[in-house]
Amino acid sequence: MEQNKSTNVQVGEFYELNVAEDISESPYYNDDIAPTKINDRTWTKWNVAALWVGMAICVPTYTLGGVLTSYFGLSVLEALVTILLANIIVLIPLTLNAFAGTKYGIPFPVLLRSSFGILGSNIPCIIRAIVACGWFGIQTLFGGIAIHILLSNLVPGWESLAGTGEVIGFFIFLVINLFIVIKGNESIKILETIAAPLLLTVGVGLMLWAYPQISITELIARPANRPEDASFWEYFFGGLTAMVGYWATLSLNIPDFSRYVKSQKDQIIGQVIGLPLTMFFFASLGVVLTAASTTLVGETISDPINLIGKIESPIWVVIAMVMIIIATLSTNTAANIVSPTNDFQNIAPKKINQTKGVLLTGLIGILLMSWELLKKLNVIDSDVSVEAMYTGWLLGYSSLLGPIAGIMVVDYFIIKKQTLELTELYKKDGAYAGINTSGILAFSIPVVITLFALSSGYLSWFYQYGWFTGSISGAILYYIFTIKQAKSSISGEALPLATSSK
Repeated sequence: MEQNKSTNVQVGEFYELNVAEDISESPYYNDDIAPTKINDRTWTKWNVAALWVGMAICVPTYTLGGVLTSYFGLSVLEALVTILLANIIVLIPLTLNAFAGTKYGIPFPVLLRSSFGILGSNIPCIIRAIVACGWFGIQTLFGGIAIHILLSNLVPGWESLAGTGEVIGFFIFLVINLFIVIKGNESIKILETIAAPLLLTVGVGLMLWAYPQISITELIARPANRPEDASFWEYFFGGLTAMVGYWATLSLNIPDFSRYVKSQKDQIIGQVIGLPLTMFFFASLGVVLTAASTTLVGETISDPINLIGKIESPIWVVIAMVMIIIATLSTNTAANIVSPTNDFQNIAPKKINQTKGVLLTGLIGILLMSWELLKKLNVIDSDVSVEAMYTGWLLGYSSLLGPIAGIMVVDYFIIKKQTLELTELYKKDGAYAGINTSGILAFSIPVVITLFALSSGYLSWFYQYGWFTGSISGAILYYIFTIKQAKSSISGEALPLATSSK
């Protein structure tokens, strides 16, 4: 009988799972979301740093400085300091939420089962997955444009395809991107390790190319785009919230990657090395190149793909486009495909494996970008820009994801004291089965307040500073509800804050 019972195996400070029939036959288990074997946790701090370099160097990061100066009324210097500070702040939930992944080898949706219940975990999983699919579509669009420009310099007559060529590029990029993830974790590791030094080299080269064309002193001295009598702090905290929200998604699903890291020290050092300075550098590059674009190509261009496309040397355009394609592949693979793939599997692990999860991510990404693709094919006419779309998301989705981050940290470090029942996370009738309404309530209340503030105009600060207000309130509410649930259990009372559907 014991042979049919799964067991936890501890090696040093880490755990892995010996799977027997009780878990292998569970509807909430498959091999893709199973705990990583300790022997397979091979990522060093340099692999983690390379992961962040690969994710941070992308078109949206390049435009962040412009977003803060145009939409949030900050000066160039204020914008760059805000980006650096935001990424130092977001390191806190990133490193904390990575701990469980490294210790137990579990991905994000399985970790969520601890605080939301196995069934309840699907709610935050789906929210996270849909956001990632949207970003996947946006990044694939940028990758498709780069492929179009590349082919325009290699294939005679391709340039005349215009928007149609960009749509073809979109689907070429999509197929390449999905193939890499379907090949598995090792292919992602190789891609990020190769991409990181190449991308940093290209970034430095672009900075050296643009630097002689501008005056850094004049650039920094440019006044902020806000009313003279306006409070700096209101604009600053709005921009800071948006920039923290930029990586709000990864602060949740970082266990999807930390489950492959060989030690807690490696995941912490790797993230500290890879994230803040890379984000600051590439956002600074975007500010400098945008400012220099008038001198370089005769017009102001805030998009690096189109800026490089204006270079008169086909050789350099081809080289630059290849680098941008690699940059966008590395970002999209890690940031926008891995997480929804795991999240979709969490819904029905026996019916959705990794390959199906990847294909589902691609399909939803296409649907979310369909309006832009149809616009490029001249089928529809729309004034909605991709830039406006993701700029709005920065603030909006951070308000939804903030509570989840707070709940995860409190659950693992305070309530569970860094101890999880690994086998129970996969069992149909285990300790985490059903829905933990403490987690659902702690998540729902800040979201309802956010939606009320957004629709009514009251409590507008709660929405404007959504990631901070959401994560703090979610953490506090979860702690209160869980403690109340524990006291009710001890006293033998009914447990209104927890349900278990078995």
